[in-house]
Amino acid sequence: MVPKFCRHNRLLQNCPICSREQAVELRPLLSSSAPRVSEPRPRSSSSQARRERTRDSMARSGVTVRRVRTAADDGYRSALAPGLRSSEEARRLAEEVAFAATRLKLLASDPPGLYAEVARTQPEVADRGNDLEERTWLAFLIAYLYPLEQPDPFAGIAAVRTPWTSDPAQLALDDVQMGPRSSHDPARGLQTVRAYRAWADRAGSQAQAFIGDPGWSPDRRFARTFERLALPGLHRAARYELLLSLGALGVYELAAGTLALGGNDEVTIAAKRALGIGDPLLLERRAAQLAEACKVPLGALDLALYNWEREQRTTGGIGPDTPPGPAELDATYAALEL
Repeated sequence: MVPKFCRHNRLLQNCPICSREQAVELRPLLSSSAPRVSEPRPRSSSSQARRERTRDSMARSGVTVRRVRTAADDGYRSALAPGLRSSEEARRLAEEVAFAATRLKLLASDPPGLYAEVARTQPEVADRGNDLEERTWLAFLIAYLYPLEQPDPFAGIAAVRTPWTSDPAQLALDDVQMGPRSSHDPARGLQTVRAYRAWADRAGSQAQAFIGDPGWSPDRRFARTFERLALPGLHRAARYELLLSLGALGVYELAAGTLALGGNDEVTIAAKRALGIGDPLLLERRAAQLAEACKVPLGALDLALYNWEREQRTTGGIGPDTPPGPAELDATYAALEL
């Protein structure tokens, strides 16, 4: 039988219009043997294994998923912090900037705990052989292990500290207590410590390594030494804190002229959020403008942005009972128009 086509260029028995007109029975629809899209396909063991390998590789590489914080837009706007849309977040930022500036002022005038030894405000420190090398070594241990958030912030550091002249192997870091910004990784053991000591040995001493060229300005010395301290396991926060504290405590002429932003650490992420831009050069420029308007040292923004991003204050060794200074708080509130 020759198939007949209708005016719609279909087989007559398949056309719902012409089949009715000519009383032709429609051809029954045949169901496909292919699985329906809505029906879940069974997962093969190979694809499941691939997904598990992907998750394992992400975990090994340190990939983390960050929760995006959102604050209600209440109409707040500031030219100094164009990334902020909430007066609540602006107020927290102002308070953290004021607190970090208060901390730096305290380190310079009345350093607490082991910071006092680094600043040589205790007479007995001068009796310990090479005074400057010992003070610099202690400052490294404080920045590397970082003060704890407890009544005795320096308990963990004091328990393991060794003299600079001792064998590095005597530094027992297996069960050391570490602060929130510590750079120590137990898996590395003493690798970072040995790298630091080798760095100082190449320069002739720690002092020569930190001083560099005697003709450098304090901010250039800070920047150049920060670059040279890029040692295995010594992350940005530890390097920055080491140089910032050595300058504040008067050990070396160091002054932060940059935040040294970069990578995925908390300070860089917080700066991008608050300052509303991702370009490193523009980030540094806006950070400098914010510090100037708040009348604080640029280096104070390091701890301030870290605390603001975490929504929890890390006191950096000066204790939780230390409030932001009234003058610093008034200046930051005024700068952010709060």
